[in-house]
Amino acid sequence: MAKKPGARLADFQYASATPAAPSLKRARRFHLAAIDPRAKPFSIGDKASDQAAVEALASDIDRLQDMLYADRRFKVLVVLQGTDTSGKDGTIRGVFSKTSALGVRTAAWKAPSEEERAHDFLWRIHQKVPAAGEIVIFNRSHYEDVLVPVVKGWITRDETAQRFAHINAFEKLLVETGTVVLKFLLHISKEEQRLRLQDRLDDPTKHWKFAVGDLEERTRWDAYEAAYAEAVTATGTPWAPWTIVPADSKTHRNLMIATAVKQSLEGLKLRYPPGDPALASIKVI
Repeated sequence: MAKKPGARLADFQYASATPAAPSLKRARRFHLAAIDPRAKPFSIGDKASDQAAVEALASDIDRLQDMLYADRRFKVLVVLQGTDTSGKDGTIRGVFSKTSALGVRTAAWKAPSEEERAHDFLWRIHQKVPAAGEIVIFNRSHYEDVLVPVVKGWITRDETAQRFAHINAFEKLLVETGTVVLKFLLHISKEEQRLRLQDRLDDPTKHWKFAVGDLEERTRWDAYEAAYAEAVTATGTPWAPWTIVPADSKTHRNLMIATAVKQSLEGLKLRYPPGDPALASIKVI
């Protein structure tokens, strides 16, 4: 359901056979240009059908999330990473539109506070990871600390490599203690970003979404593309691979991510706890 014949999530996943930590020399290098942001490999064929498929998948995710919460054997961390306007908020609204607020949390990451800067860069992240039975969605993530500082020259190459190593070890810790880590890079084109930024400017009700700094960051497009490619190369691991999502189409973006989340939850073989025989004879009057 909800994908063209032959479309596989594995075709859009990146995991280096030799995780790079701290050296990138042996890693199979990833190139963003290899994936067309306009592509719609999971589309059924028309927007209405795709939107209906997203709705159906959202219901499936709600059902599975209920089992996850009751089961309590696993935790799920969904990382949404991407440039400005890539659709992180829209993904959360579309993919998780039917899930109960019980057992699902969202953490939105901005520049670290003074207190957070006084600790290691993962200190604030570890406080927000999911507990048993929870799904936590990161709107941006710890990957900001190997993107913005790299592009702006705030950390050295050695410091960058060290952070990649720490991220890999951190995510391995999460996985080895029962967390499923799903990392999605929302890949949009420069032209699509231009259109979305202009839409925010043209619509007064969207001005709150726009910051003048967005235009300055846009001038560093190529540098951010290179930083993303390096981060994916270094941190696409067997235990926490990246899924690159062609995201110029908002509906396709939601369809592909919802498909991945559903498949991951189904793969856990979730179950409700066994019934209590002592309750079988109780009658409510």
